[in-house]
Amino acid sequence: MSAIRHIRTNVFKVNQTGFASLAGVTQATVSRWEAGGSPSLDEMQAIRKAAAERGIEWNDAWFFEVPSETAA
Repeated sequence: MSAIRHIRTNVFKVNQTGFASLAGVTQATVSRWEAGGSPSLDEMQAIRKAAAERGIEWNDAWFFEVPSETAA
């Protein structure tokens, strides 16, 4: 599982379209990230901000690796 897919499915619990909306990108961009691309710093900041606005506890390490308990 990619780091972005982990964030989308386990942290925000939304589909690609919903995640795209909160990150300010297109669904195709989210798909590209999940296939191995990386969000820009501005996009990471938008994701971090969306988590804060929703009261989600955030860890920047999630951008770089999937936590071991969900890596399978």
